Amino acid sequence: MDRMVAGGLVAAGMTVSACLIGASLSDIRSADRFVEVKGLAEREVPANLAIWPLVFSATGNELPDVQQTLEADAQRILAFLQAQGFPADNITRSAPRITDKLSQQYGSDGYRGNRYTAEATVLLRTDQVDKVRKAQQAAGELVSEGVVLMHQWGAQTQFLFTELNEIKPDMIAQATRNGRDAAARFAEDSGTAVGTLRRARQGLFTITDRDPHSPEVKTIRVVSTLEYFLIDD
Repeated sequence: MDRMVAGGLVAAGMTVSACLIGASLSDIRSADRFVEVKGLAEREVPANLAIWPLVFSATGNELPDVQQTLEADAQRILAFLQAQGFPADNITRSAPRITDKLSQQYGSDGYRGNRYTAEATVLLRTDQVDKVRKAQQAAGELVSEGVVLMHQWGAQTQFLFTELNEIKPDMIAQATRNGRDAAARFAEDSGTAVGTLRRARQGLFTITDRDPHSPEVKTIRVVSTLEYFLIDD
């Protein structure tokens, strides 16, 4: 009789254990069901800051003459920018950079042409981006006045967008919505439903020119990686 009771208790224990194990396996399988999707948010914004370095040069054999020409050209550039509607506090000037061909490039072998070459920069930094584009189109006026404008690597006009933090929350929310929509489409095709968010990885924001011909318009993009649990529909 005792053996029968003991056997019954063992069998009952095995049944309970089996039920618990089955439930655990079911929970594990449910927890392993998830989908990874990408959520994209993209928008175009106008640049709100322009930095325009106007590099110019003068040459000559007498240093005072070169300096005088450089100063006269600087005044022409300042007058041009102010005529285009830029206030004086948007404009700064650099010290001149002077090259002496006799002492620096050719030594005792002599040199050809003018001995001195001087360069300087008038820098415009402004939030009036549209005016900068118009002024650049009119910069030929300076050339016609004898100003030698130079194109240098590293001295290109920059158009920047500095208000990223103000639009970040909306773009992150948009990327999350787009990701959940993608997860919902996958779930529908697989006969399941989207559950709670399992994991999220925020991508980096990128700011690029919309195209090479309109650098004053920026494209901002962010991609979020999202994982959602899938549940029975």
